[in-house]
Amino acid sequence: MGTLDLPPTLAQRRRRTVGLLGGSFNPAHDGHRHISLMALKLLGLDEVWWLVSPQNPLKSTDGMAPFVERLDHAIGKAHHPRIKVTGIETGLGTRYTVDTLAALRKRFPLTRFVWLMGADNLAQIHHWAGWRRIFDHTAVAVLARPSYSVRAMASPAAHRFRAQRLPAARSRALAGSRAPAWTFLPIRLMPVSATQLRAAGRGLTSPSLPHL
Repeated sequence: MGTLDLPPTLAQRRRRTVGLLGGSFNPAHDGHRHISLMALKLLGLDEVWWLVSPQNPLKSTDGMAPFVERLDHAIGKAHHPRIKVTGIETGLGTRYTVDTLAALRKRFPLTRFVWLMGADNLAQIHHWAGWRRIFDHTAVAVLARPSYSVRAMASPAAHRFRAQRLPAARSRALAGSRAPAWTFLPIRLMPVSATQLRAAGRGLTSPSLPHL
């Protein structure tokens, strides 16, 4: 399901540098696409994969559109040859990011991964299961988001890994750096979120959301 469901032998033979953007994508929106395009450019990535989560453990199921609807909508919204959308976590059988990353490294041993996340997630990643192992084994790029950047840079995670932070001017070296390594990208901000879209009645079809 999605654009990454290649035979494992084909996928494993490909050498590439890939940014991973995980989330519920409820719904996918222009902000997701914007940070993906910025990551491709600033980090020198070959591709960005959107990992559409069956269900984020930290989010309520209230107002959550069905997984297949979120996946299909994300595929339409990505609309770029180097942005791949996948529901691969359903096949991997993982629930937490730390486990998904470990499974992806095992399945794609020739691929260098960079975990992409907004500043809002850096501000609270210390609540995630195995968050230190995420940094210990995977390069991380944090992208600015409206109103979150100051809080993110004062977070426990930013403090814990302050010595491993690469300046934004060296961001293209991140993917090839030995973890732990991370950077903060002060990109142009796009004030849009899935929460705002749902509140405005522009979410996906579900029993709790209006139809488009």
